[in-house]
Amino acid sequence: MLRELAVRREELPGGSVPTIYFGGGTPSLLTSTELEGLFAEIRRAGYWRGELETEITFEANPDDLTADVIRMLADSPVNRLSIGIQSFNEEDLRFMNRAHDARQALTAVEKVREVGFDNLSIDLIYGAQTTSDLTWQQNLEFATELEVDHIAAYALTVEPKTALGHRVATGAVPDTSDERFATHFGMLIDHLTATGYEQYEISNFARPGHRSRHNSGYWTGQPYLGIGPGAHSFDGKNRRRWNVSNNNRYAKVWPEVGDYSAYLDVGPLLFEEENLSLKDRYNEYVMTGLRRIEGITPGEISRKFGADLAQYFESEMAAHLANGNLRPLTAENIYRLSRRGLEVADGVAADAFY
Repeated sequence: MLRELAVRREELPGGSVPTIYFGGGTPSLLTSTELEGLFAEIRRAGYWRGELETEITFEANPDDLTADVIRMLADSPVNRLSIGIQSFNEEDLRFMNRAHDARQALTAVEKVREVGFDNLSIDLIYGAQTTSDLTWQQNLEFATELEVDHIAAYALTVEPKTALGHRVATGAVPDTSDERFATHFGMLIDHLTATGYEQYEISNFARPGHRSRHNSGYWTGQPYLGIGPGAHSFDGKNRRRWNVSNNNRYAKVWPEVGDYSAYLDVGPLLFEEENLSLKDRYNEYVMTGLRRIEGITPGEISRKFGADLAQYFESEMAAHLANGNLRPLTAENIYRLSRRGLEVADGVAADAFY
């Protein structure tokens, strides 16, 4: 990973990057020496020069947050933590096959607060077969009583070729319920907005000044560079690249790569890539734009993708304006999802796809 950081520096604009994110996988397995080495290379290669305003996020699971790990993070440049709580309920956690228990979920937040972290995000999952309405309400109350700064909440997804997927397929447990998803999603919005959180993206809620700047960069088409096996990158225009996910191949090939030219020469041994068409970029813009509180304007679509696609978007959205899935248009002509539309956001976006 140190070699990849050095070789691929030219893929991002010069100067310090606005955000750094350690996540996807389990970065809390890093030792203090390894974390220090990564920051040293990040500085040496010129990604970051120590600016305090840079958002530096580190993902961790509650069971990983031992005293040593917390001390390591407190002594590092990390200034934002994202903890995979998922639930504060014991039955939920056992059902989701999580390694931590309910007590660890609660104390994880308290322990990192004690060492001075004041920018804290947690993940929660709703709609699980074990999550009653009461359990979900209690989860939300725990989160807000702990005064976490940011909450990302997602509906439980049953993926094929997983233990849960097999149990659902064989009838060992029931499938998820759209009705439960809708109920819990409504409870999520009601509780968090009533306690001072802004729903700035469908699944993301933040207290004032605590939006995830890193994720916001994804949603607004900013360039980003992913380092490590399976990591994805985007040049901010039309090229998306993703690293080989096989750890052994990644570790075997990278030591032989000396510069960017050699990196491109090895090609498929280390990465695959695609070039997005105008249609692809428009569809992605619509998908992410409608999920965000800022919404979409036809004028911005016209500027980015041409007047024809702007006109197409308006014509396809007319029915959703009429049925209330979109808020009434203001003088700024901004298309935003209504409360009703938030529940069917994917369908609204799909209708706007070209």
